[in-house]
Order: sequence, then C-alpha cells, then structure tokens
Amino acid sequence: MAGLWGALLGAAVGGGFILCTALAVLLTARMPAVTAGAVLLGSWLLKMVLAITVLAILDPLDFYNRQAMVIVIVLSLVIVLGAETYGVLKTKVPYVTPPESDRDAGPVEDSGTVQDSGTAQ
Repeated sequence: MAGLWGALLGAAVGGGFILCTALAVLLTARMPAVTAGAVLLGSWLLKMVLAITVLAILDPLDFYNRQAMVIVIVLSLVIVLGAETYGVLKTKVPYVTPPESDRDAGPVEDSGTVQDSGTAQ
C-alpha cells in the first residue's frame, strides 16, 4: 500500500508542477515577451519553493514509498518535457519574405511570399 501512496503523491507533485507551468503560459500568452519571460521565471522559482516545501512536509511521514514517489515525479516530468519538445519541433511556423524590390523600400503591407519554415523559430 505504501507504493500506491508514493505513486499517488508523485503524480500529485509532478502533475501540480506541470499544471502550474501550463497555467503560467496561458496567463502570459498576451503579454509582451519580456513581461511573459519575467512572469514565467518567477513562476518557476515559486514552483521550486513549493516543491521543496511539499517534500519537506512529506519527509518525516512514513505512510508512502519514497522510491515510488521519486520515480513517478521524474517520469511524469520527463514525459511532459518530451511531449513539449516534440510539439515544438513539429510546429510549422510560417514566415514572410518580402520580394527583392521591396526590401530597400521599408515596411511592406501584404506583399510578399508566405513560406513554411518546417521548424519552430
């Protein structure tokens, strides 16, 4: 039974970590890049503090298996990181290249060719 509790606690800690990241990204989606970066960095620091606090609270307790908890936390984070990396690598980001004659003329509105880069930038 201790292994089940360890796995459930690991899923809760790992899942909470992942959900906090998703929530921070959603909340900063419409912010300027610098502000979003600062908020995401702050949320990462907050997640670290919360994770250390939760693990410190769980340390003296003995109703769960520590190995099961750590394995589930690590596996959940690795799987999500792999899924996010795969998603970023497979995202097709279009970009616009203005025609040669318009490059020296300055900003161009709606003239240019849309090309698919095939990778995220």
